[in-house]
Amino acid sequence: MARTHRKSARAVPDGYFAWEAAGLRWLAVTGGAPVAEVLDVGDTHLDLPFLDSAPPTPAAAEEFGRRLAATHAAGAAGYGAAPRGWDGDGWLGPLSEPLPLRLGRWEDWGTFYAQARIEPLVRMGRDRGTYDASDAAVLGRCADAVASGRFDTGEEAARLHGDLWSGNVMWTEDGVTLIDPAAHGGHREADLAMLALFGAPHLDRTLAAYDEASPLARGWPERVALHQLHPLVVHAVLFGGPYVSQSVEVARRFGAATS
Repeated sequence: MARTHRKSARAVPDGYFAWEAAGLRWLAVTGGAPVAEVLDVGDTHLDLPFLDSAPPTPAAAEEFGRRLAATHAAGAAGYGAAPRGWDGDGWLGPLSEPLPLRLGRWEDWGTFYAQARIEPLVRMGRDRGTYDASDAAVLGRCADAVASGRFDTGEEAARLHGDLWSGNVMWTEDGVTLIDPAAHGGHREADLAMLALFGAPHLDRTLAAYDEASPLARGWPERVALHQLHPLVVHAVLFGGPYVSQSVEVARRFGAATS
């Protein structure tokens, strides 16, 4: 009998595991990056196949890059769009304290990123005392700069994993399998920036294979930090510490780009 992994918790928002399951099913694109299969889902649990880990290899990293490009190319109904079969907002963050993830439908990336990613978390950070008024002003100027469209690339919304840090990339004998998504329609550079934020094995090989399969827009390396701003603010709200100053400095850099 195949082994299973049960992810469970009782103190989670209603629908949390159904949200994750919807994301996994939506990401299961033919030719795309493999994702964990949903075996069973309930109010307090999600059952997935148990994955035996294996050392990352350059060849597996390259295959991951090519297949992630195919996942992104499957597209979404718009920026901020929810996975098929899901209504309402989602969540992002650790199982012990998932934060709301605003979903909906935005026509362009800049407006989406400002209104659905930066601004709600800055308000939460102010409420929690994470950010002071000066910090919030810097973050607000960045949100305004982003909403202006200055950093848009004109691409259609991609089908994102949404929380693609290295801990959600499982390396097995068969290659990479993705777990724990916060799936939604967004900018494909966001998943790549998240991979880079905390480091990922053979990332250079993954990015090169991705760019070969689906060339990235001109200037994408300069936008990596901007796409990392949202997860940095998430971490600031949850954990404080150096994430506060890191997020403010990134916001200062991009907010000043239009001043």
